[in-house]
Amino acid sequence: MGSGCISIIEGNPHLRSLLGWHLQQVGFSVHQSADIHHAREVFYSRQPSLVILDAELPEMDGLEFCRWLQQQQSLILMLSARNTEADIVQGLRSGADDYLTKPFGMQEFMARVEALMRRNRNSVPPAVLDCGKLQIDLVQRRVRLQGEHIDLTPQEFSLLYVLAQAGGLALSRSDLLRRAWPDSIDNPRTIDTHVLSLRKKIEIDPRQPSVLQTVRNVGYRLNVEILKGNELYVPEKQERSARV
Repeated sequence: MGSGCISIIEGNPHLRSLLGWHLQQVGFSVHQSADIHHAREVFYSRQPSLVILDAELPEMDGLEFCRWLQQQQSLILMLSARNTEADIVQGLRSGADDYLTKPFGMQEFMARVEALMRRNRNSVPPAVLDCGKLQIDLVQRRVRLQGEHIDLTPQEFSLLYVLAQAGGLALSRSDLLRRAWPDSIDNPRTIDTHVLSLRKKIEIDPRQPSVLQTVRNVGYRLNVEILKGNELYVPEKQERSARV
């Protein structure tokens, strides 16, 4: 059938395992999740081409998560035991690209996956998130600023990636925490610590940040305008090393 990365978010462990096995047999890289928290981690780290989503997840409404996935421009195949016309319409309007009612046959499931992946071939997400002077390599998890490699911790990389993905929109501390480290940290003020360390690596003057900006009463934003501008931008660290 082809290759690609697929995320399965399904509360039933037997069905989740069965779907994953069939997809792996035809060459797909499959990542399975039983809950939304793990599914977010998979999404940010693997950037799946297709998300197969159970609409009846216990800890969060699948339709709500579907709307979030649509904002990330992900293809979505929704699985649901709800089979009325109103249910199907609601699922599709929540952002699902296709809707399959349970129970279903494996041949139909595989055919729908194949159809969605064909649609995705012409719109494969880039391996590098390009923000002008800042490039974020999603595969190697490396960052280059003004052509220079910036050594980031995994936490700093996740924070920078989430901010870059927001395209200049301000994100709250809790939102950044949820997107960057869904399960590992529960204190929103931890974001401030990582912002300070990240500023030391990407700002010309960390004391007067112009790239990673504080938005009063909201949180933080990445100033994509300055990164895509024409002026030379080299942080203090790179300037010092260039003069040595």
